[in-house]
Amino acid sequence: MRIGELATLAGVSTRTIRHYHHLGLLPEPQRLANGYREYRLRDAVALARVRRLAELGLSLDEVRDVLADDEGQELREMLLELDADLAREQAAIAARRARLAALLTEADLHPDSTVSPDIAEVLRGLPTGTSAFAEFDRELLTLAAGGRDSGGRSDFAELLRPLTEPEAYARGQALIARMDELAEASPDDPRVAEVAHDLAAHLPAEMVSVMLTSLDDATTGHWLEEMLRELPAAQGEVLQLLVTRLRRRD
Repeated sequence: MRIGELATLAGVSTRTIRHYHHLGLLPEPQRLANGYREYRLRDAVALARVRRLAELGLSLDEVRDVLADDEGQELREMLLELDADLAREQAAIAARRARLAALLTEADLHPDSTVSPDIAEVLRGLPTGTSAFAEFDRELLTLAAGGRDSGGRSDFAELLRPLTEPEAYARGQALIARMDELAEASPDDPRVAEVAHDLAAHLPAEMVSVMLTSLDDATTGHWLEEMLRELPAAQGEVLQLLVTRLRRRD
């Protein structure tokens, strides 16, 4: 039979057959006097075998190794590995679907709702409202969480969790209101130093340690400078005084 007939019989394209020849997966058949390949039934059997192995998910390099192994032991090992890979993919898909299901139960979906469940839980427990400073703070926390792996996000969530306790929540709400009051104030307003002092006392020790470490890191230490670009002058001065106080405390 000719290559087109073989392709039809095996359910592949003639281009695929030529590719398999090129890779050595399918032996070259004898050629007729006119130069055309002459395929036999055994070629169709060999081609079908290659196709079945590829459809299972083996790479073509793996298919070549399997076909070279008469005992079939390598095939068993490869199929076990493939099965393990598929199980991991299935678990990952199940986890993603569970996350989507949880998101779809929320009444008010927001782009930041798509953060990891542990971060979302903590953010829901932090002060909100119509405060511009609170919204800016939440956006920064979401950004900081997004740059971490799953373990890092869980650790970051634990850093924030003490701020969701009732007393800490009330203090945070009051501090945010005081920060909002400084939006139009001068950097030398006496309230600036007072807010910085109270904010330093509000932050948990472990969070302070992480903040100061990140400031000293060449790759992450620019975050304070970037925040100062975005905030009104008096609020920026609060943050600079805050960092000064925290370094002394540390």
